[in-house]
Amino acid sequence: MPHGEYLRYVALGDSQTEGLGDGDDTTGLRGFADRFAEHLTAAHPDLRYANLAVRGRLAGQVRAEQLGPALALRPDLATVVAGVNDLLRPRFDAAAVAAQVEEMFAALTSSGAHVVTLTFPDIGKIAPLARPLAPRVLELNAHLRAAAARHGVTVAETAHHAVTTDPRLWTADRLHAAPVGHQRIAAALAHALELPGSSDAWTHPLPPPRTSLTRRQIAAAEARWATAFLGPWLGRRLRGRSSGDGRTAKRPHLLPLDPAPGAPPDTGPSTAP
Repeated sequence: MPHGEYLRYVALGDSQTEGLGDGDDTTGLRGFADRFAEHLTAAHPDLRYANLAVRGRLAGQVRAEQLGPALALRPDLATVVAGVNDLLRPRFDAAAVAAQVEEMFAALTSSGAHVVTLTFPDIGKIAPLARPLAPRVLELNAHLRAAAARHGVTVAETAHHAVTTDPRLWTADRLHAAPVGHQRIAAALAHALELPGSSDAWTHPLPPPRTSLTRRQIAAAEARWATAFLGPWLGRRLRGRSSGDGRTAKRPHLLPLDPAPGAPPDTGPSTAP
């Protein structure tokens, strides 16, 4: 769909939209939504941008907590990215999760906003221990595509491209994109929206790694990941806690985009190994 005149962009979602993996809580998070706002600002210098995302939120929580404030901001463009936290839960119902996301699609498009979303890559190719979740990813993506089609929502098909499962696009926890991953996601959204200067360069593979891991090294890396990240995540779930407890949106108001502190401007998808 050709790009429109977007002046009020609001991002809804969880930790990926908040920007985890791209910066930190001390220096500030950047993330794909900030980077996408930079693409938008290049085309529309008067853009105002708000980010309502909070880490750890399930799709139903994103709808319950963020949809009302988003509508109050009267966006002409919104990104809605939610569902991965649901996908990781023992009791997962793809249709029910997609229904929560579709409610956001329906309300935002009915208010006059153009909505953009994305599909999710196979996390089993990023974290081998998560391979049993692959059917869930496929099912959720299918429901999200159908919901998007019903409401005229633009979909960035990140699930279709092998580069999105390159481990170098992900942080050590394998759940959050690294800076180059957030950069690619932002470029995918810009391309899906046909913004000036966008292209399919985000789909291009990174250069081959300089070295390849042996099976023993891969097994050791999996064990370290399970100890450092999977175990603590499961512990929070058993205690009924979330990484987003007590947190609020990092950017609740529509404001002009300020460059990230110390960050060079994006010039396109990185090809660094």
